[in-house]
Amino acid sequence: MPADKLSEIFELQRSLNLRIGVDTARMTDEQRQEWVLNYARAVTQEVAELTDSVPWKWWAKYQKFDKQNARVEVVDMLHFLVSLAQVLEMTAQDVYDAYTKKHAVNVQRQEAGYQEKDEGDSRHI
Repeated sequence: MPADKLSEIFELQRSLNLRIGVDTARMTDEQRQEWVLNYARAVTQEVAELTDSVPWKWWAKYQKFDKQNARVEVVDMLHFLVSLAQVLEMTAQDVYDAYTKKHAVNVQRQEAGYQEKDEGDSRHI
């Protein structure tokens, strides 16, 4: 995704958050801690809702894969993840830069066989 699209998403989310009374740019450290937890919980809930879009109850024959709802839940997660990034004072560019660095780490892990966890390999991100 080009950075300008990601920047637009960040701006749309900032505007939505302001509309509902959440100003991530002017939070105290205590508020940031509270909102990290709020958004982490929200993402967790959206993951649960995504899970419910997929037939996971092997004993229930009535279930069907709800691809459209699964897509909506992914977008819901994105809303909360962008808000979380903003609480952590990350810009769209910061997220893009961190993503590309972490992607390179993941590729390197796969090339090396990723047989041993090295927590230090992501410290530069």
